[in-house]
Amino acid sequence: MTVVPSGDRALGRRRQLSDEVAAYVRDLIMSGRVRHGEFLRLERIADDLGVSVTPVREALLSLRGEGFVRLEPRRGFMPAPLTRQDVHDLFEAQAYFAGELAARAAAQITEDELAALDRTQEDLERASRLRDSEAIERANHHFHRVINLSARSPKTAWLLQLVVRYAPRRFYASIQGWSQASVDDHHLVLAALRAGDGEAARQAMRTHIRHAGTLLVVHLEGQGFWREDDPAR
Repeated sequence: MTVVPSGDRALGRRRQLSDEVAAYVRDLIMSGRVRHGEFLRLERIADDLGVSVTPVREALLSLRGEGFVRLEPRRGFMPAPLTRQDVHDLFEAQAYFAGELAARAAAQITEDELAALDRTQEDLERASRLRDSEAIERANHHFHRVINLSARSPKTAWLLQLVVRYAPRRFYASIQGWSQASVDDHHLVLAALRAGDGEAARQAMRTHIRHAGTLLVVHLEGQGFWREDDPAR
């Protein structure tokens, strides 16, 4: 048995906590709950998540390295400008990799995996009717995870994971039209997977992801996220 030093375990827990905080802040930014010009208050984020300030500071420094936040001298962290093109690019990248995984899944998905997708889709539709945002997010995440795993392409799935973290997963259910779009779009993906049609699965998945990106842009515009006089729009 390999004994992991207690210091390494503590460091691992801290990194995991910092990653969770970073994901939360990304979701805040990508959902439009905070924007460029507004400062990210370390104490408030720590209180919201029930953590200390240390992992929040580490998370914001990590996001600064990604170009997602800026550190203003003597003032603190704020989100970097986010343009419509930025959102489009992020979802185009996600659509590409998700589409490839769906196409590969169509060639080798098992009956058990298809049955799991059917059950998950039923869970999603039930949660959508009940407007249960947590259940919607959970079912949607599981639906895509089953497809990605059934593709048996771990490197491509890893690349998708890098870009999908910029989608506001926690707040998607609050974006108008998103839940119904997931329900409707998933049926086309499922039909292509059942038929073993890789090209149809690729196009259905890419259309689904692009649809989500369009809904996010409309949501941000509705919140006045981009001012008409803002050169970063």
